[in-house]
Amino acid sequence: MSKTNQVSPDFLASFTQAWNDQDLDKLMDHMADECVFMASVGPEVEGTRWVGREEVRKGFASLWENYPDAHFEPVGEDFIVGDRACSEWIFTGTRKSDGKRVKARGCDVYTFKDGKIAVKNAMRKQAP
Repeated sequence: MSKTNQVSPDFLASFTQAWNDQDLDKLMDHMADECVFMASVGPEVEGTRWVGREEVRKGFASLWENYPDAHFEPVGEDFIVGDRACSEWIFTGTRKSDGKRVKARGCDVYTFKDGKIAVKNAMRKQAP
């Protein structure tokens, strides 16, 4: 494992803040050149899978298209082990399609490469 794979809790906190600020450029600053985003929802076993910077950017933006007021509240402390990490959160947002308020607990499992996020695998409880 290369030391360049190490990231700090501040790095992950900055990533979460970028989500809550709806700052797509700042989010992408955290992502590796060859990145993957596996959304917590979608038709496949991995949810919806977005591969490559352009697609990941579209995947990230789709959250705000579907939940314009999306917010992630961190739960506990992130833990980082080598080139992997996990962050827990509670998601809240109003679904644009029907106006329903959604609240669900979830987590992101990360894999890092050269100090950036190579894989963001999001999982969440099924919201009613």
